[in-house]
Amino acid sequence: MEVRKGYKQTDVGVIPEEWGVKSFAEIGHFRTGPFGTLLKADEYYANEGVPLVSVRDIGEGKLTFNEHTPLVPPSVVRRLPEYVLNSGDIVFGRKGGVDRSAIVQKSQSGCFLGSDGIRIRPSKVCHPLFVAYQLQRKHIQAWLLQNATGTTMPSMNQSILSRISLPFPPTLAEQTAIAEALTDADLLIESLEQLLTKNRQVKQGALQELLTGKKRILGFSGKWKEIILDEFVNIFKGSGLSKKKITENGKYKCILYGELFTTYSRVITNVVSSTNSTEGVFSVQGDILLPGSTTTTGIDLAIVSALLLSDVKLGGDVNIIRSKNTVPFSPEFLANYITYVLRHSIAEIAQGTTIFHLYGKNLKSLSVTLPTLEEQQAIAETLSDMDAEITTLEKILTKARQIKQGMMQELLTGRIRLI
Repeated sequence: MEVRKGYKQTDVGVIPEEWGVKSFAEIGHFRTGPFGTLLKADEYYANEGVPLVSVRDIGEGKLTFNEHTPLVPPSVVRRLPEYVLNSGDIVFGRKGGVDRSAIVQKSQSGCFLGSDGIRIRPSKVCHPLFVAYQLQRKHIQAWLLQNATGTTMPSMNQSILSRISLPFPPTLAEQTAIAEALTDADLLIESLEQLLTKNRQVKQGALQELLTGKKRILGFSGKWKEIILDEFVNIFKGSGLSKKKITENGKYKCILYGELFTTYSRVITNVVSSTNSTEGVFSVQGDILLPGSTTTTGIDLAIVSALLLSDVKLGGDVNIIRSKNTVPFSPEFLANYITYVLRHSIAEIAQGTTIFHLYGKNLKSLSVTLPTLEEQQAIAETLSDMDAEITTLEKILTKARQIKQGMMQELLTGRIRLI
């Protein structure tokens, strides 16, 4: 492949002519965390002190501490000052997620390197954030995984890390410009993550209040009516069908019970799978679907979807709740109600130990409290609007992360120059 003018081919790919290639060993000082008799477990479960950095605290580029993070007391810090981390240090885990690394922020300066960590302190000719972003590139992370030792659990050491080769601009100013551009991208991603978390929390609060009548939508009043499921719905199971019978562009749309966990949310308006099999029970618009079994917890059996499509084949182990047409109800409201209000009741009636089963005969005795059909529809629409907003934010966040990855590939290899 012809290399464009002003660029050159190197061991790390095509980079600008004035850029160089440096091994990790050239750019800083390594230290592996203390272990053995240097630092005993009973020394870092203090009530006060500085956070002990372990591999579980190392995320994608940043350290995250919580209330369960062990603390190292001042006496240990004074005894082992060489393991105190400074702002700009970069930390790796020695076991497990060896492709992850994190830079120590200013607010985290003074935390303590744990026994399962390795620290590199970049030299003054390197911008620490530039180095940290280089280590987040997919190419570098793949290299780390490929070169780690061990079979059941990958392991990392200073010798392996020292062999990493990175492309470097000739000046600290260019490194800084690249780091600042990527930091701006991170700040956008962080703000989107915070907004998404807030919206999810708002929805969670709204679910409990709206679905139980603690908070009413403007214009609605009056008591809700308690009613047993068996009074207004039939409950039965789908039949047949398996993953082997899923066919691309099949004659019938179909839903397998496992897809209720992995593919669909509270409302189904589009079905992704199809089959040519004659097995399965055809849906009626407004059917409510529950999985019939799970290997995790009984609460997971309260993952409920309202199917707003008819003539969809429903496979075995799918519990189907279908209206008797005696009491008008909103399928979307009832699906949300069962999922979020009855989840613990469903967990109690689930049967089994390693595999939990949910049977229609047990569901029939559960009671729900329903407002008027109009209020049910208003509540369902409100929750749907919240879901739509959350989905939109999730898509924007995914796009922002993709853009950042593209920026990293272009900026950190010099394909796009900022100076």
